[in-house]
Amino acid sequence: MDWGMRNRLSRIIQPRDGRALVIPIDHGYFLGPMTGLEDPRKTLEPLIPYLDAIMLTRGILRNCVDPNFDKGVILRVSGGQSIVGPSLSDEDIITSVEEAVRLNASAVSLSIYVGTEHEHQTLTNLAKLIDECERYGIPVLAVTAVGRELEKREARYLALCCRIAAELGARFVKTYYCDGFEKVVEGCPVPVLIAGGPKMETEMDVFETIYGSLEAGGSGVVMGRNIWQNDHPAAMIRAVRAIIHEDATPKEAHQFYTQLVEEESKGV
Repeated sequence: MDWGMRNRLSRIIQPRDGRALVIPIDHGYFLGPMTGLEDPRKTLEPLIPYLDAIMLTRGILRNCVDPNFDKGVILRVSGGQSIVGPSLSDEDIITSVEEAVRLNASAVSLSIYVGTEHEHQTLTNLAKLIDECERYGIPVLAVTAVGRELEKREARYLALCCRIAAELGARFVKTYYCDGFEKVVEGCPVPVLIAGGPKMETEMDVFETIYGSLEAGGSGVVMGRNIWQNDHPAAMIRAVRAIIHEDATPKEAHQFYTQLVEEESKGV
């Protein structure tokens, strides 16, 4: 791996433990101003000290992130559809690699929709993007998207998606946590990060999901709604960080979260 590629990846996946805490705020490219992301700058500000990288579009990067930001940036480069359109899988490449270079992106991300009518389109998008990004030493994050079909989040399907992405040359992959997650990781020769997905019922559900993914060999999270839609997002990201980078158990993370919330309520 070339020095530039290694350096960019090290801004995201931390060399000290091979793990990453990525906060995505790219949801607006197909969902619009959803709850918690009405003002991306305001959402991101309290989380910056504790994250390793952010994932977002060029418009939000330019307008909502201070140029002095010194963490990793994963630039979302696929899109072209919306939640009210006929198909969430009908994506194309909407941002050039030249733009990624101009914006000093650490990596770029693109969604693939395996098993949909647009499977071939999104997989060839990924292959073409990787060809171009390899010339510039920019890692590509393949996002194994399922659209509205959440029932697809099972090990056999996700293992297929992740392996295909790695075979095409993705340097790391974002997918969902599931029963038998170790099978997904074992079949994928590049780092696997889990998505947060829809907001979970409790904080403990989040902590147990993250812990389980790491125990199965995962490399961290790309988690948004379960952090910035929480009533106490700064406390939540610190507890998540404790699991990822400090080997905290779910119980220890929950105790830490509760302590931080109590301190916050007292103005400590």
